[in-house]
Amino acid sequence: MLRRLTLDGNSISDRKYIASAFNKYFLVMVKSINTKQLSSHNIGGNTTPLHYLMQSFKNHFQNINLKSISTKEIENIIKSLKPKNSSGYDGLSTKLIKIISPFTGSPLAHICNKSLFSGIFPDHLKYAVVKPFMKGDKSKISNYRSVSILSSFSKVLEKAMYNQLQEHLNK
Repeated sequence: MLRRLTLDGNSISDRKYIASAFNKYFLVMVKSINTKQLSSHNIGGNTTPLHYLMQSFKNHFQNINLKSISTKEIENIIKSLKPKNSSGYDGLSTKLIKIISPFTGSPLAHICNKSLFSGIFPDHLKYAVVKPFMKGDKSKISNYRSVSILSSFSKVLEKAMYNQLQEHLNK
């Protein structure tokens, strides 16, 4: 646990102030990254991600034909996850998800299929626990980067979509 942080030449030890400083620092960093990305991809004044992709790929791709994901596929995806103790906002680690997969495979397959065919990624699976990760002198805030820890269920849904996209691209 970080007990002291140097910010603008001042040493801070109040935990709430340190947490607030990290929040502010990471938000500023994200805004700066987003601004750089938007300015580097500004094509004729249009900066939407879809416009950028359309400009990047002049040849149109075939429509992707999504197929239903089976419970067995979900269980295989869960088996492929690295067994870690870290967990997202829901408190469920991949280690635990692996243990309970015989009970969650079917409902998770249903959720994945609903998401794939509706084109909507569930909002609750977008939440992340953001933690500071030190990469130098721990007393300087500029030596930290943020690490986002997603829900294990989010990783399963992402992998299911990734598998279908890979299958489509390899045709």
